[in-house]
Amino acid sequence: MEINILLFATIKDIVGTNKITLKVEDGATLHDVKQAMSGKFPDAEANIKASLASINREYAFDSDEIREGDEVAFFPPVSGGSGGASAPEIFKLATEPINHDDIIHSITTSETGAVCLFSGFVRGKTDKVGHLPRTEVLEYEAYEPMAIAKMKQVADEIRGQWDKVQGIAIIQRIGALNVGQNTILIACSSAHRDDGCFEAARYGIDRLKEIVPVWKKEISPDGQTWIEGDYTPNSTDRAE
Repeated sequence: MEINILLFATIKDIVGTNKITLKVEDGATLHDVKQAMSGKFPDAEANIKASLASINREYAFDSDEIREGDEVAFFPPVSGGSGGASAPEIFKLATEPINHDDIIHSITTSETGAVCLFSGFVRGKTDKVGHLPRTEVLEYEAYEPMAIAKMKQVADEIRGQWDKVQGIAIIQRIGALNVGQNTILIACSSAHRDDGCFEAARYGIDRLKEIVPVWKKEISPDGQTWIEGDYTPNSTDRAE
């Protein structure tokens, strides 16, 4: 059978395209697909072996069987809608700057008394290992349909732990961003400040950086590099 495979970040750069087709035997597993890809693209073998994978926009593992028509994707570990009126939710991959006031307004109700908001920005200098010391631009890329689905999963996990949280917003910028521009926003509202909105927002940003398939490339006068995470999802990270 012939399957379509989506590629992201470093793997995409090495192979030279973001989508390939591959012939595999009926009943092939994800491990078989990795082997076939490594044979076809030997320069990317190490990255393929270290990559995460999904089947039909859910995390997949070596023993999972591939069926004709499945959407398969390979990507490195993650770098990084609306609900009803009683529990407003926003999940978005944004190409324009995030208006914090608009988002706060969108996730508050007449019962809201507190909002905790985390907003990330492009940093121009860093001494963190694995990063370029100077950055002029961050280029964000996402596996978009899966990213939105995983944002919704993060919100579900938040509600499972902090049932007094009212509204939730999870927004990730994509594309090229300059130093000082906002990159990501996690906001949670509740009736009172001690109803979990602080803890939920912190959990949201940490969890997003584990399971939402978004990556960033640092671009500077010294060169450019994809920043990849070190968290490896397991079967418990699949949506219930």
